[in-house]
Amino acid sequence: MAKQKNYGMVIDTRVCVGCSACVYACKSENSVPEGYCRDWVVQETNGTYPKLSMENRSERCQHCEKAPCVTYCPTGASHYAEDGTVQVNRSRCTGCKACLAACPYDARFVHPEGYVDKCSLCKHRLDQGLETACVSVCPTKSLNLVDFNEPDQEALALMNGKEVYRQKEHAGTRPSLYWISARNKPGV
Repeated sequence: MAKQKNYGMVIDTRVCVGCSACVYACKSENSVPEGYCRDWVVQETNGTYPKLSMENRSERCQHCEKAPCVTYCPTGASHYAEDGTVQVNRSRCTGCKACLAACPYDARFVHPEGYVDKCSLCKHRLDQGLETACVSVCPTKSLNLVDFNEPDQEALALMNGKEVYRQKEHAGTRPSLYWISARNKPGV
């Protein structure tokens, strides 16, 4: 019997150029309305002149193992899928915004049709054995869809020996997205 999937992402900020191809692919694939987005690119500059560093980072729902959006959803619309992702059942969502208030990543919005929307990690594509739309178009291969239950441990191989972080770990949500820091030297 095949082991259950546990999807997440490893995002290599060392090679992200901030082109936003991921954002446009997501909008097209998921018919995201104008003025909204399920993923976005952040450009962060640190240090003081002349010692500055910059990191481009593609961000989206963190598909947390302990997702507060699931905990505080009063209707059960926000739920864990069997593949480790966090999903929204549109027919059960009342648009009450409890999940928006609970999410520490600001990864959700109320769709103009009245339900809450967010990155689904392209579940409809995953169910067909395809990559997410964002991963499929990333020109620098910064975005990597991984199965943390995969026996070949691709996720560990990508992160091995590198400075890796997850966002807002202090929130205790156990996010399933990992970023390889731009502070790592290229080629490491």
